[in-house]
Amino acid sequence: MREGNRVVIAAADPAARALGLVPGMALAQARAQVAGLDIRPADPEGDRAHLAGLVVALARRWTPTVAIEGEDTLFLDLTGVAHLHGGEAAMAARLRRMLARLGYSARIAIADTPGAAWALAHFRHPGESRGPELQAISFLALGPGFRRDDGILCPPGRHAEALAPLPIEALRIDAAAVELLHRLGVTRIGQLAAMPRAPLVRRFGATLAGQLERALGWLPEPLHPVVPPEPIAIPQRFAEPIGTAEAIEHWLGTLVPRLTAALAEKGLGASRVELVADRVDGVPQHIRIGLARPSRDGAHLLRLLVRRIEQIEPGYGIDALTLHVRRALPLGAEPFTERLDEEATPDLAPLVDTLATRIGLGAMWRSRPVESDVPERSVAAMGVLDAPERGGARAKIDDVGQLDRNPALHPWHPEWPKPARLLRRPERLDHVLAELPDHAPRRFTWRGCPHRVVRADGPERIHGEWWKRAAESAQVRDYFRVEDEQGRRYWLFRKGDGERSVTGDLSWYLHGVFG
Repeated sequence: MREGNRVVIAAADPAARALGLVPGMALAQARAQVAGLDIRPADPEGDRAHLAGLVVALARRWTPTVAIEGEDTLFLDLTGVAHLHGGEAAMAARLRRMLARLGYSARIAIADTPGAAWALAHFRHPGESRGPELQAISFLALGPGFRRDDGILCPPGRHAEALAPLPIEALRIDAAAVELLHRLGVTRIGQLAAMPRAPLVRRFGATLAGQLERALGWLPEPLHPVVPPEPIAIPQRFAEPIGTAEAIEHWLGTLVPRLTAALAEKGLGASRVELVADRVDGVPQHIRIGLARPSRDGAHLLRLLVRRIEQIEPGYGIDALTLHVRRALPLGAEPFTERLDEEATPDLAPLVDTLATRIGLGAMWRSRPVESDVPERSVAAMGVLDAPERGGARAKIDDVGQLDRNPALHPWHPEWPKPARLLRRPERLDHVLAELPDHAPRRFTWRGCPHRVVRADGPERIHGEWWKRAAESAQVRDYFRVEDEQGRRYWLFRKGDGERSVTGDLSWYLHGVFG
């Protein structure tokens, strides 16, 4: 990250630290010291967003009181919750495993006060005189760490002894106070705790003494917990059970506007909504819809829900209907336009949502171009609404969602069309009759069915990508577009150039079918 006129290291992984690269070092010095570094730009906002998401997950799952301290530390109040997770030691171990699954490394310390937990998590080395598993109430601090076995449990009432050998920086005091204390020969918390408070306050102010007494538990240290957002649920109970599709549709027309109003109030757009119909016999019925793009368009949500009313079995009647927002993302104000000219790009999200209610969003995708000469590598799947990028440019999408055939954006040459979809892998052809070296086959057999070719175009020669694999340095494919007697068109290729055996074994394959 940039600091003034310098670019410095913001964070380093264990391998980099082992090479002597530490945060704060100039990037030019690091490159001169170690060649071949993997350097990536720091993203403080993204880090804070990830940390906030982790806090919400911990508050919902582990303890209701979770607070963020600085840029890399979390406080968890274990009051009344540690026994629900098997005790403090077991809870710390489970937390460590959960964080590892999420890709986080952490140093965990448990003590009677937040200040003591912070100090132990940041300054005490693991493996030193851990206490037994505790039943007392304490605080847990998650600090940055790199060892999987980091974990410190301070016995109840022993936090003063645990803090005594730690440096005074563990009290979270400013650098000026630390420097002055070092000049006076005070380097450990135990030395500072033994000094009279009145001279400390006169010399350093109340902040230093307050931090010390909060760490020792003589003064309270309130936390400022993060409150997880409440899920959006719009209920409607009935005096008499309902049981017809018309009645459900009527009440959906009432619930959906209330849902969109709640989303607009919080600045959110729903990407997954669930309707729960509570039957009188206690067997709930569910309708789930997913949206390709976050939305709070009431008419669109209502259409998607109404199409699936047939999935509800009312039984002896439905007591209540509730709309739940299972997933939502921030959605600001959207511009409104009335352009109807040909240049206006249609919004495909409603169409995608409509199809997804029938076949599921997971069964829908679009193809994006990839820079490669080998056909099966030159295309990859992407989200139906994602716009492909190549070379910093964004490809255009026409009315039917096809890629613009601009050669600057598409890796396939426009004069040599290829099938819209290729086979998962090329399939070998049998009984091929073809004249070498540059003629298309006159007949072939594919999947046991013979075909006689009446028209053909080619060859289109494609060489292997020698810069990826040495085995492809001499490989050649000659592709042909052929048409059989029934008018069906195929995309075939022959391995080898027909002259040199090193380029291929002259076997024929079918790679795609034209629609």
